[in-house]
Amino acid sequence: MGRLAGDRKGAAAVEFALVALPYFALIFAIIQSGLIFFTQEVLQNATQQTARLIMTGQAQTSGMTAQQFLQDVCTDGNPLLTCANLNVNVQTFPSFSAITQVNPVVNGSFNTSKLAYSLGGPGDIVLVQVFYQLPVFAGPLNLSFATVNGSQRLLQATAVFRNEPY
Repeated sequence: MGRLAGDRKGAAAVEFALVALPYFALIFAIIQSGLIFFTQEVLQNATQQTARLIMTGQAQTSGMTAQQFLQDVCTDGNPLLTCANLNVNVQTFPSFSAITQVNPVVNGSFNTSKLAYSLGGPGDIVLVQVFYQLPVFAGPLNLSFATVNGSQRLLQATAVFRNEPY
């Protein structure tokens, strides 16, 4: 028994087994959160670029639909964004202080019934919100970054501006 207590063979394997799961869970969480932040930035940039079409009046004069707007956002965000997971809310307001953002999450589920699409006219104040449901994974320790529908994180990009006099 004394010889067994002094034996150090395999100690490294046992120590690695004890720290491997938390180590890989931490690595997975870092990668997952980095992907979320990167996707958020891509979504914000794509939203800003496409919202500019509304601000300059190009969307109004060409009769751009909500689906065409989302397709343009998706094109700017490719290959990272999945077009089917995008939704848009465009509203006009009489003043900047009157702006209220829409929260489309009801009881943990994404609800599109609150979303509108009104591009406004010259000089109108416009709020553009683009929502993206990013699929996320729980990982080794069941660490979940999900905010809606159990396995998706809702990302939101916003642009607020006054339409130019086109």
